[in-house]
Amino acid sequence: MPISSPKTEQQLLTHAQSLAGFSLGKLAAQQNIKVPENLNREKGWIGLLLEKTLGASAGSQPIPDFPDLGIELKTIPINRYGKPLETTFVCVAPLTGITGVTWGSSHLKNKLAKVLWVPVISEREMAVADRIICTPFLWEPSVEEEALLKEDWQELTDMIALGRVEEINAKYGQVLQLRPKAANSKVKTQAFDATGKPFMTLPRGFYLKIPFTQMLINKHLRVG
Repeated sequence: MPISSPKTEQQLLTHAQSLAGFSLGKLAAQQNIKVPENLNREKGWIGLLLEKTLGASAGSQPIPDFPDLGIELKTIPINRYGKPLETTFVCVAPLTGITGVTWGSSHLKNKLAKVLWVPVISEREMAVADRIICTPFLWEPSVEEEALLKEDWQELTDMIALGRVEEINAKYGQVLQLRPKAANSKVKTQAFDATGKPFMTLPRGFYLKIPFTQMLINKHLRVG
């Protein structure tokens, strides 16, 4: 039975927080969804399960998962002590057509304007079905957090615009990271080099670094 989209922010948060303590297996059984043995080939499975459970309606459109509320859904794997286990993918980074794009009009800012975070205890040795949902929380960037995001976005976008995308590595950015985002190395997209000549490269994505999401977890989640 399809779940209707939440009408209010509070309705969404209440429903999400009612899932705290559930295993992914229990949640999947309620939705009649098969649990994969591992997530090697289905990295987005947990997010899709939560989207279906909570009534997200954006699908693959480049808009927040709950369009009427302007809220993005992000699951975050943590260990039992509340430490994020990996960086968090936010959105694909445009490598062309970025002239005139500002932070205010960027897809990244739109995606992070308001986020429903769903931490999931997902230690490597745990079966997917046994992983546990912790208490979800709503987050909007503070002035300080947005300033950090904007600064990193500007630096990385400027490098792309100057044809230096191939130089970017994990050292760039205080809270944001730009790195390849593709199903495999055969997937390519167009970019420009420093002379303005087009070439093919791996698609890139914006990711939140672990210290940043750790800070959010520490602020909003009681662990232990």
